[in-house]
Amino acid sequence: MKFQMKDFHIGKMIQEELGRQGRTVVWLAKEIYCEKSNVYKLFKRKSIDFEQLLKISEVLNHNFLSDCYEER
Repeated sequence: MKFQMKDFHIGKMIQEELGRQGRTVVWLAKEIYCEKSNVYKLFKRKSIDFEQLLKISEVLNHNFLSDCYEER
């Protein structure tokens, strides 16, 4: 089984999932222990730190890593 990385923008993916769940920026900021201004900055980033991605995946109960790869 081979996997290929998709072209993606992780910040947009997080923002879309947050909206899909009906959660707010304030809620996410509290969950990941940061200021809401940093969450807005996160939405603009194409890539983020792996540990931060794991934490966000955990609080949103969504596996963003699986969204980044496709089976070939």
